[in-house]
Amino acid sequence: MPVIDAWMQHPTLRHSNHEMFESLRRWTGRGLLEDALPVEVTVAALKAADVEIGLSAAWYGPQGALISNDEVAAFVARSGGLLRGVAGADLARPVEAVRELRRAVRELGFVALRVVPWLWELPPTDRLYYPLYAACVELGIPFCTQVGHTGPLKPSETGRPIPYIDQVALDFPELTIVCGHIGYPWTTEMIAVADKHENVHIDTSAYTVRRYPAELVDYLRGRGRRKVLFGTNYPMITPIQALEHLDRLELDEEARELFLSGNARRVFAL
Repeated sequence: MPVIDAWMQHPTLRHSNHEMFESLRRWTGRGLLEDALPVEVTVAALKAADVEIGLSAAWYGPQGALISNDEVAAFVARSGGLLRGVAGADLARPVEAVRELRRAVRELGFVALRVVPWLWELPPTDRLYYPLYAACVELGIPFCTQVGHTGPLKPSETGRPIPYIDQVALDFPELTIVCGHIGYPWTTEMIAVADKHENVHIDTSAYTVRRYPAELVDYLRGRGRRKVLFGTNYPMITPIQALEHLDRLELDEEARELFLSGNARRVFAL
């Protein structure tokens, strides 16, 4: 069954070796990289799990671009059609950020915007996000963001689904929002927000199947089958690792197809 990875990135050395990821390197047993990861390695990792599309994102923070939109476009061009671009944005320059988002979508062919709130230490309700939300609606693309606690050495408060995602969805009911990383330890809040708002979705990135909270598994099997998208957070977790023990979820055929690819295909218009 085909797979779409809704949350991944092909990293640069600036990204992989950043000091804030020291906790992730400790958890995964990986050290600092001496050479940039080849695109071919990422392509092979995706193909090994039958991933037909990986949504590879740019990363922008107060320190600048850890992975720039143009770098993502170059990775996409070398992926043989396996990668699609997800734009990043510099919140500190909102007018330029909107212009850059329009360029990324209209000229580079990107399919979404991702902003990681903990990177900025600004919740999604901060006024600097709002021009970008309006631009996403105008461009017809989803806004992707992180929910839940942070693995990197940054505060977790910005990842609360309530009040932040709830308020953004109220202010921008036409905005499609994809919330990555499940929302743990506020998974029940995240499910409540997804239930409440038609255009709010959850992706499972940064978690392997065995670590999905029980309430998310129940949601995925039942009323939330059109709300949950598969994601990995590659290269931290490979698709093979993320999908190991998939049968333990006991999904029926429809729920399995929607989870692995159908929901992402619809949400990102792939």
